[in-house]
Amino acid sequence: MQPAVLIVEDDPSIAELLRAYLERAHFIPVIAATGELALTLFDAEVPAAVILDLNLPGTLDGLDVCRALREHSAVPIVMLSARDQELDRIFGLEIGADDYVTKPFSPRELIARLNAILRRTQAIPPATAVVEVLGPITWDQQRRTTTLEGVQIPLTNREFDLLGFLITHRGIALSRRQLLDGVWGPEWYGDDRTVDVHIRQLRRKFGESLPIATVWGVGYRLA
Repeated sequence: MQPAVLIVEDDPSIAELLRAYLERAHFIPVIAATGELALTLFDAEVPAAVILDLNLPGTLDGLDVCRALREHSAVPIVMLSARDQELDRIFGLEIGADDYVTKPFSPRELIARLNAILRRTQAIPPATAVVEVLGPITWDQQRRTTTLEGVQIPLTNREFDLLGFLITHRGIALSRRQLLDGVWGPEWYGDDRTVDVHIRQLRRKFGESLPIATVWGVGYRLA
């Protein structure tokens, strides 16, 4: 079955361009021009991923939609924006986007990024599924759930995969490049700061229960 991708974009020309490229890549595009319609279509279509414009008309902008989706879903979100400042990219990732693409963009590159995210989040065969326990933290690969003292902690797909990579390589100092290759994949087009953003989010969500140490000049190590 072809997976659906929700396009949240108010510019008709960009929306149609994305529709054409997604159809060529064997996705089923679903288009919403407003944040309100996006949330309605998301519940109705249950898409495999969302391409989300930051600037939308109406009462809900892209940030509002991203926050609303993250309240109950870990669906991969690729955020689109004409704003290319580093702080804008960091903020988009911090509120739950899996990737951030600035306009103007290459549709082929965006589809490549989308495929990379989907391969990473969906290609987990049950035969290799494991449950890792780190003190009060339980990481369940097959169910893609994480709990802290029995309480489920909502994570984005990237946060979940990064946590699992750190746990399975606990005690090893990992460079940002190693983390990018292991979690985002060697085809990742972004910069190293993406790792820092997601580490900061994991620290915020788990506090002292997740002892991630910064190894200066190298990267990070899970004690």
